[in-house]
Order: sequence, then structure tokens, then C-alpha cells
Amino acid sequence: MAKEKKNVFARVFGAIGKFFRDVIAEVKKVVWPSKKQVLNNTAVVFAVCIISGAALFAIDSVFALLMRLLVGA
Repeated sequence: MAKEKKNVFARVFGAIGKFFRDVIAEVKKVVWPSKKQVLNNTAVVFAVCIISGAALFAIDSVFALLMRLLVGA
């Protein structure tokens, strides 16, 4: 005797339930950073942004000066 197929709604909601159970299982495996690590990483990101901005400003200023010298304005 062949195995009886489940109702389409039972299969869909069963798949949705399995998905959320799997998500919860994976979230439990995550190793969250400490507050100190988050603050340190945030400081590094800010520092890199400031340094990059300053470098881009300097390069742009040099190119603007060169353009003024070439054009003579």
C-alpha cells in the first residue's frame, strides 16, 4: 500500500515550521562578540573612515591645484 500524501497546507506549514526550527538552531551556534570587541571594532571603522576621508581630500586638493595651474584660472 502506497504511503498517503499529506495535505498541501500541512506540507507548507510543516516546511515553514522546519525552516524556523533550523533558523533557531543556527542562531544558537553564533558566537556573539563582547561589548569591548564591538567598541574596539567600531573605533577602528571610524578611524579608517577619517583617514580615508583625509587622504581623499588631500588627493582632491592636489588635483584641483594642478587643474588651476594648467587652466590658469
